[in-house]
Amino acid sequence: MNTSKRLEERLTPLLKSITEKGPAGCACTVVQRGEVLYKETLGYADLEKKQEITPDTIYRIYSMTKVITCVAALMLYEKGLYLLNDPLEEYLPAFKNQQTFRDNNGTKSLSPVTNPILIKDLFTMTSGLTYPGEDTETERQTRTMLENVKRETMDMQALSKGLATIPLEFDPGTRWKYGFSHDVLTALIEVLTGQTVGEFLKKEIFDPLGMIDTSFRITEDKRNRLCTIYDRPEGGALTPNTKTDASYQPGSRYESGGGGLLSTIGDYSQFAQLLAKGGEHEGVRLLSSKTIQLMATNHLNPQQLKDFNWQQLRGYGYGLGVRVMMDPAAGGSNSSIGEFGWAGLAGSYMLIDPKEELSVVYMQQMLPSQEPFIHPRLRAAIYGALD
Repeated sequence: MNTSKRLEERLTPLLKSITEKGPAGCACTVVQRGEVLYKETLGYADLEKKQEITPDTIYRIYSMTKVITCVAALMLYEKGLYLLNDPLEEYLPAFKNQQTFRDNNGTKSLSPVTNPILIKDLFTMTSGLTYPGEDTETERQTRTMLENVKRETMDMQALSKGLATIPLEFDPGTRWKYGFSHDVLTALIEVLTGQTVGEFLKKEIFDPLGMIDTSFRITEDKRNRLCTIYDRPEGGALTPNTKTDASYQPGSRYESGGGGLLSTIGDYSQFAQLLAKGGEHEGVRLLSSKTIQLMATNHLNPQQLKDFNWQQLRGYGYGLGVRVMMDPAAGGSNSSIGEFGWAGLAGSYMLIDPKEELSVVYMQQMLPSQEPFIHPRLRAAIYGALD
């Protein structure tokens, strides 16, 4: 039995079972050495309209945007426009004289950071920047800053300047914390290129790879292809998420390199194949294989690895914007050492295996995403079908 047949026998029933208790619909594409081994769409993009998922369904890919942003930034690194160990403040002066919160016998106080944010700290989420939240003072101040602005009127330069006024959660390079680091990396791309990140990505990545449906905004002629995003509380039923997508509308200035792109499974699979094949796909080369190797190398020290402790990421380290498989035994994973990728808030998933020249792209739109349940099962089934 060949690999395609095994994938069909294992993945299709798995995807059907996922849609029964999870998203309204999903899509999955598996490509190895240039050959499409599996390509399937199941279920609905809109339950109420009985509109099925199709190959040209458009999804909010959220944090799978980050991998594209990091590739774009590494393209500029390859041109010698900056070095990974350069202080960020040399390019974005607002980040000079940063402070951090310190705990002195139970009392929080502010003091200068022991070292500045380096550009590599943005890639590796070790900058001390956070997302908005309630758990720490940095998270609370970040939340307050964002509550006082209209997101769609804010560009990445303005976001970065706002973030630079907030004390960091820790000294840069000492801990790992998921946050706005890749959005600040987006501002760096804009400073280095003199273009908006949307313009740069279209010209340098999307157009060369034929990614015609990947952008930060949805135009009227494509709106009917945008997948409905559903909420599904644990044990509950699917209900449409009523949160407006203001950032995706024409006229929005918010081009989040950390989570703002829309894409189709076909478009993203083009990008994924390029990574799986060492930076080149169908005559288009974006990065050298050596740079992708650097990207897909663990950059975290033992303390930072302790912070990088999400359930579905056991066995992984973190490279330049991607998870990196280091210890398959710890992860209970049948994947290769060096397998890498990332995922999106609503459950999208990308896996790259350079050794197998394998790329996997999975799309869905549901909150919470059930990522810890779904993604490891997809990985196990796909590797289980390989020769």
